[in-house]
Amino acid sequence: MAVLDRIRTPSGTTTTGTITGTTTGTTTATVRRSVGLGLLLAAVATVVWSGSFVTSRGLHDSVPPIQAAFWRWIVALLAVAPFAVRATWRQRAVLREHLGFVALAALLGVTVYNTLVNQAGLDTPAGTMGMIMAASPVVMAVYERLGGQRLGARRVVGMLIACTGVLLLVSKGSLTLGLSAGAFWMIAAALCFGSYSALLRRKPAEIGGLAFLFSTFVLGALMLAPAYGISLAVQGGFEVRPGTVGPLLYVGVFSSAVAFFAWNKAISLIGAARAGIVYYLQPVCVALLSYAVLGEETGPLQVLCTGLILGGVVLGATTGATGGTRTARTPRTARTTRTARFKGAR
Repeated sequence: MAVLDRIRTPSGTTTTGTITGTTTGTTTATVRRSVGLGLLLAAVATVVWSGSFVTSRGLHDSVPPIQAAFWRWIVALLAVAPFAVRATWRQRAVLREHLGFVALAALLGVTVYNTLVNQAGLDTPAGTMGMIMAASPVVMAVYERLGGQRLGARRVVGMLIACTGVLLLVSKGSLTLGLSAGAFWMIAAALCFGSYSALLRRKPAEIGGLAFLFSTFVLGALMLAPAYGISLAVQGGFEVRPGTVGPLLYVGVFSSAVAFFAWNKAISLIGAARAGIVYYLQPVCVALLSYAVLGEETGPLQVLCTGLILGGVVLGATTGATGGTRTARTPRTARTTRTARFKGAR
């Protein structure tokens, strides 16, 4: 079957021979739905993850950080297994072929990232943890730009506005940071999560979402097991009670199984840079949760910065539907268009 040339008319409607612009309209609507779904999934993951900072802070004096991370992923494995085991087994050959990629994603997103967050929770308020984590979208955007993705002026401006709100929150309006040891753990966590999110854009298309998720959980837990054994031997175990089991179930089921699946899918739909813009909502959510659950203080500055962050998110996330790079029209395409117009005039 011959492939017909696609001609773009002056009005922007795409035609293929006698086919009207209906196909283009349908494609545009599909892209917009995909973008909308991607933004929604990114928002769901962001809100759910906000609760994990509160739980990490709440567990700081009852569960050692490495043990909290290890049991989080054991719970996540049990939650995902009924849905993912068959798909993972069917794709075992593909996963074996791309084992290096999957292992790196597991190391960044599972083994290291959440362990750093739990370590930071020992001496860092949950609100501050969420604010520092808002640096990770900058890392995502840098990776996307290095990969040749055009960010667009609106997205960059939105990111800068949101960053300003985050910096004011972290510095309490003085722009002089005085960071604790836990804050440096959180900076490392933000770099790690940003790298993981950017890596997702390179996920081989033949690996299904559930198989990838389950595989990273398994490998991440295995890589964390030696550190867990050392922590158990040196620090001892923790008391099993509702105050420890409940938060671990939350971070295992919701913050791991549900949120990671939603985030991975969002990045496949809209890319890490645009999903990262939505991620700026996290400090706002964490601040509200930490105030409601832990009693951490809030005030006019937090309200002002919340407005800046929300404004930056709206501006940066509502760019054009496709968000891709713009390809210049070649001379041949231009000549084809002029020929088509001449034939139409006849």
